[in-house]
Amino acid sequence: MDRRSFFKKAAVTGAGATAATVLAAPAIAQSSPKINWRLTSSFPKSLDTIYGGAEDIAKHVAAATDGNFTIQTYAAGEVVPGLQAADAVSAGTVDMCHTCSYYYVGKDPTFAIGTAIPFSMNARLTNSWFYEGNGNKLLNEFYAKHNLYGMIAGNTGAQMGGWFRKEINTVDDFKGVKMRIAGLAGRVVEKLGVVPQQIAGGDIYPALEKGTIDAAEWVGPYDDHKLGFYKVAKYYYYPAFWEGGPVIHAFVNLDKWNNLPKHYQATLADACAFANTSMMAKYDMKNPLAVKQLVGEGTILRPFSQEILEACYKAALEVYKDISSTNESFKKIYEDQVAFKKEGYLWMQLSEYTYDTFMMIQQRNGKL
Repeated sequence: MDRRSFFKKAAVTGAGATAATVLAAPAIAQSSPKINWRLTSSFPKSLDTIYGGAEDIAKHVAAATDGNFTIQTYAAGEVVPGLQAADAVSAGTVDMCHTCSYYYVGKDPTFAIGTAIPFSMNARLTNSWFYEGNGNKLLNEFYAKHNLYGMIAGNTGAQMGGWFRKEINTVDDFKGVKMRIAGLAGRVVEKLGVVPQQIAGGDIYPALEKGTIDAAEWVGPYDDHKLGFYKVAKYYYYPAFWEGGPVIHAFVNLDKWNNLPKHYQATLADACAFANTSMMAKYDMKNPLAVKQLVGEGTILRPFSQEILEACYKAALEVYKDISSTNESFKKIYEDQVAFKKEGYLWMQLSEYTYDTFMMIQQRNGKL
């Protein structure tokens, strides 16, 4: 090839490349439209770990889209009250929210399964059921009836059983106790004589301080210390048998989700998955330090007795049987979860349980 022919072809190639670049620019802009959404949280900003899940979602979406897809986050009460977050999304008042599915059991008990039901699964198995089992598919079939699309976007791990003004040593000690408790757990402990109350996180302390309630559960040591419950109730029970691995959901208005470009859908899903993993890691780091601090400030730790756990387990099964007899959505999802749980705990008996038990013995013996 002579020099003149070479440069002539090179010039054509260069011009073609330039034209391709010019033509590509509008296409890129078109495929990455400017979108600004509003997200309302069910949590106050003071609870930085659980509220922080919403901020993590927003930051990751903005970074992954070069700022073309932005999400403005609002704390509970700034747009709507915390317990109305999903309602606002369903109605289109906001585009999405960060909340607990079980806050909406008044609409349908099936919402409870989306977060946690008593004696369900730990965080690891819960993630597995949602991501690899049928959890996400089945629940989104249900959420669609309420104009919602859900993605798991946080987990606290097994929670604490709550703060009580008096000791709870027997099943009879529950009788007449007015307790803030969320989801279907209220229906379960009600069978033991508890008077359940559903109260948003930011309203629990004044209710406990004024004696409007006698007991309250929230999350765990880190958040509970921030909310100051130890100042008005000294007995701190464990575990929260109703929340072994509770999920925090990101709910998106279904129409908004369906109209979102596919790569934005993938970006948002990835951001929620990050928030889910990150929240659990943060609580696992913060709770050990916080529980030591609580004990140092006079908190009395107490385990629920085996008698209480067995009575509550029996009551829970009665509740699930009763709901399943009249609610096909609940029955279908609950039975799928139970089948998954049976297999999951069979394996965990051999793996996690034996290993963790050995390591905990070493910790108790001062060998760690």
